[in-house]
Amino acid sequence: MTEKTIGILGGMGPEATVDLFGKIIANTPADKDQDHLRVVIDSNPKVPDRTAAILRGGTSPVPAMKAGIDALERAGADFVVIPCVSAHFFLLELQRASGLPILSMFDVTAEHIGKQHPKIHKVGMLATTGTLQGGRFRERLQQAGIETITPPGPDQERVMMAIYEIKGAAAAGKDRNAIRAEIREVAGRLIQRGAQGVVAGCTEIPLVLNPGDLGVPVFDTILLLARAAITFAGRRPI
Repeated sequence: MTEKTIGILGGMGPEATVDLFGKIIANTPADKDQDHLRVVIDSNPKVPDRTAAILRGGTSPVPAMKAGIDALERAGADFVVIPCVSAHFFLLELQRASGLPILSMFDVTAEHIGKQHPKIHKVGMLATTGTLQGGRFRERLQQAGIETITPPGPDQERVMMAIYEIKGAAAAGKDRNAIRAEIREVAGRLIQRGAQGVVAGCTEIPLVLNPGDLGVPVFDTILLLARAAITFAGRRPI
């Protein structure tokens, strides 16, 4: 089978893009450079804020994202992955406008939980307010028979602050231990309410919340997308 070239539509945010690329590398079986997959990256941090577009009718990110997909296609990408969960609110619109297949983080997460954790029927969701109110991640999980628990108002405000703090800490080189502790506290309260697992429903969350940090499975959407991309490209992930 001819291997496919992975296209990463990134920049939303930049560190999540690096995280995805790193996890693609780490999960590809390789003994030398030539064993790795070809990956093309378009990292555009100027894409308008996705949460503002979903909640407040802000500037649509779709034109900028479509331009990025077109650039990836010209560069030789065979399909696209997007390391931004909030951007997936616009996935159907992008898929209709794109000449390339676009993998869905919603699909790969729901399918992974269903196959690898069939006894889990209730998860906590740590995500942007745009993703939560947009409802599409919740709807996809519901289709798989998985109920979603979300943080109440004050906790959700803290999650949003943490997401933007993570983005800012990356640029400033700040210590993230306080952010990590707060995210774990919010996740712990979701578990107390019955969550059997926690979905890192924003691609900044896995930068501070790792598998093994909680007493239940943590579903790293970036890792799941990386493994799905490797599979779609024609390889078996490690």
